[in-house]
Amino acid sequence: MEPSTPNTAVLAPRDQTMVLIVTTLAGFVSTFMGSAINIALPLIESEFHASAVTLGWIPLAYILAAAAVLMPVGRISDLYGRKRVFVWGLAVFTVVAFASAFSPSVLILIVLRVVQGLGAALVFASFTALIILAYPPETRGRALGLNVAGVYLGLTLGPVLGGIIIHNIGWRGLFYVVSALGVINWALPAWKLRGVEWREPKLARFDVLGSVAYALALSALLLGFSWLPGLLGILLIVVGVAGLSAFLWWETRAADPVLNVDLLRRNRVFAYSNAATLINYAATFAMTFLMSLYLQYTRGLNPQTAGFVLVTGTFVQAAFSPMAGRLADRVQARLVASAGMGLCVLGLLGFVFLGETTPYWYVIAMLCVLGLGFAFFSSPIMSAVMGSVEKRFLGVASATIGTMRLAGQNISLGLATLVLAIVVGRHAIGPGDYPQLLTSVRISFAIFTVLCALGVAASLIGPRHDGDGTSS
Repeated sequence: MEPSTPNTAVLAPRDQTMVLIVTTLAGFVSTFMGSAINIALPLIESEFHASAVTLGWIPLAYILAAAAVLMPVGRISDLYGRKRVFVWGLAVFTVVAFASAFSPSVLILIVLRVVQGLGAALVFASFTALIILAYPPETRGRALGLNVAGVYLGLTLGPVLGGIIIHNIGWRGLFYVVSALGVINWALPAWKLRGVEWREPKLARFDVLGSVAYALALSALLLGFSWLPGLLGILLIVVGVAGLSAFLWWETRAADPVLNVDLLRRNRVFAYSNAATLINYAATFAMTFLMSLYLQYTRGLNPQTAGFVLVTGTFVQAAFSPMAGRLADRVQARLVASAGMGLCVLGLLGFVFLGETTPYWYVIAMLCVLGLGFAFFSSPIMSAVMGSVEKRFLGVASATIGTMRLAGQNISLGLATLVLAIVVGRHAIGPGDYPQLLTSVRISFAIFTVLCALGVAASLIGPRHDGDGTSS
C-alpha cells in the first residue's frame, strides 16, 4: 500500500514546491490543449471533410465528459487518495493525447476527446485539493495564485504557440507536443512524491446511483444550453434541472454521498462562493468568442491581429494572479474575489458601448480591466471555497468548483449563441449581417453585465456569526 501522509502533516518545502510545480503544469497543459484545439479545427475539417456541427463536438465532448464526472471523481479522490487520482488522471490524459494524433476519422477523435475529458476530470478533481493540503493557510493564497497564473498562461499561449505548432507540423503535431508535456507532468509526481498521499476513511459503499444520476442530469443540462433555442434544448434543460433536483434529494439519504448536501445548506461561504464562480464564468467565458467575432467581422482584423488584441487581457490575468493570491492570504479571500468580480462588471459594461469605430485603445483597456478582474477573482474564490470545508471534503470541494467553472463556460457560450441565433440567425455571417452582429454582441454583454453584478452579491456573502455555519 502506498504510504500516506497524515492529514495534519506539513510537507517539507521541497515537496510543497514539487506539488505546486506539477499542479501548475497540469493546469497549463490542460488549458493549453483546450484553447489550442480550436485553432486546429479548420485543418481537421479539411482532412476529414467534417461538418461544422461535427467539428463543434471536438471541444464540446471534452468539456461535457469532464463536467459529468467531476463530482463523483472528487469523492473518489477523497477516499482513495488525492495524489493517486491526480497521477492516474495525468496518465489517461497523456496516453489519449498521444493516441489522438493517430485518429483515422473525426468520430474516433471525438471518442478519444471524451476519454481525455474523463482523464482531465481526475486531474481537476484533485489538483486544487493537493495545493490546499500541501501548504499552510498563511502561504496557501500565494500558491493558488501561482497555480491560476499557470492556467491563464495556458489560455494565453494556446492560440499563439498552438498556431505555430499546427502551422509547421499539422494538427496531429499539437497532440504530440501535449503528450510529451504530459509525460513530464506524470513522471514528476510519480517519482518525486512517492511517499506523499492524503485520503479519508471510507464510511460506506461508494454512491454509484447518485454518481450516475448526477452525470446524466448534468450532461442533459449542459447539452440543453448548447442546443437552445430549439425545443430539444429546452426539454434537455428541464430534464437536467429535474435530474439534479432528484440527485440532491437522493444525496440527503445516501450513506456516503457524492455531495454532502449540508455543505450547500449550512455552509454559506461554500454555497455562495460556488454560485459566484458559476455566475462569473457564465458572464465572462464567451467574451473571447464575442470579441473575436467583433474584431474580425465588424472591424475587419485578420485572425492573427485579433488574437494579439485579445491576448492583452489574458496577459494581465497571468501577471496579476500571484499578487491576488498573496493578497488573499492577508485579506478575507471573498472580499478580494468580490472586488475582482466588480472589475469584471466594469469591463463587461464597457463592451456594451462598442461601435463600428470604437478606438482600439478603448477595447484593449476594457480587456485589461477584465483581465485584472479575472486575476483578483479566480484564486481568491478558490481559496474561499477550499478554506470553508473540512479536509475530508477537499476533493468534493475541488470537484464542485471545477464543475461550476465548466458549467459556467457552457452556459456562457449557450447564451451568446442564443442571442446570435435570435438577432442574426443561424446562417453564415455575411457583410449584410454586420449591423445585427454588433447588436447581438452589445445585447450579450448587457446580459453578462447584469449576471456579473449578481455574482458580486453572491461572492460577498460571508459566514454566519450565530454558530450555525460550518465555516469561519
